[in-house]
Amino acid sequence: MSTDRATSFGAEAANYEAGRPEYPFEAVAWMLERMAHGTRRIVDVGAGTGKLTRVLAQAPDAEVVAVDPDPEMLAALRQSVPGIPTFQGSAERMPLPDASADAAVLGQAWHWVEPVAASAEIGRVVRTGGVLGLIWNIRDERTDWVRRLTDIMHSSPAENLVNGPGTAGPRIEAPFGQVETERWEWTRSMTRTQLHQMALSRSYLIAAPAEEREEILRQMDRLFDELGVADGTIELPYVTHAFRAVRD
Repeated sequence: MSTDRATSFGAEAANYEAGRPEYPFEAVAWMLERMAHGTRRIVDVGAGTGKLTRVLAQAPDAEVVAVDPDPEMLAALRQSVPGIPTFQGSAERMPLPDASADAAVLGQAWHWVEPVAASAEIGRVVRTGGVLGLIWNIRDERTDWVRRLTDIMHSSPAENLVNGPGTAGPRIEAPFGQVETERWEWTRSMTRTQLHQMALSRSYLIAAPAEEREEILRQMDRLFDELGVADGTIELPYVTHAFRAVRD
């Protein structure tokens, strides 16, 4: 994966926060079901602006910390989820002590990591019997206009890893055991502005020349005009894919 693309999101933190969907609470709860009773320390790795952190913080007695390589994203997280400790780092290199967490979760992030190194480093931080959870919100391209939208915006590494043809899903290595998976289907009401913000928060558009970004937005507008999206909203279907594994 391109390191530049993986760490480019801070430049569009505001669009990321406005344009990206939240995570369904039930999907996050499922990721953490295998945590031992009474454990509560959770690390949100690749936390971004705090989309997943917010859901984690709703759990009773949860002690959540956030790790991200991008200081601009962490600054946005501190505004959106006040009081959460933040650390600059990555899945392969976390500034946290050995066996200091009961679970580590990554939302919309594992496709940017080197899975062997990340599994080992997270295994260092997570105690024996702790949980690694991975989650992605992926647009449901079984709907024709959604598939056309992706063609305009270009597919992302996340979509190719989780939902691509013949995909085996994310690779999780030792010291974590068998990987379980579940999925949830839902829709999000979005305005034209939010759809633009969602597109502008994607790594492909962030890295693209200004002329290409403008042309992609024009093509999106032509699609939205055809669909009749003016001042109202349109229901964008999503599938949330979650994965979990227990540390040996």
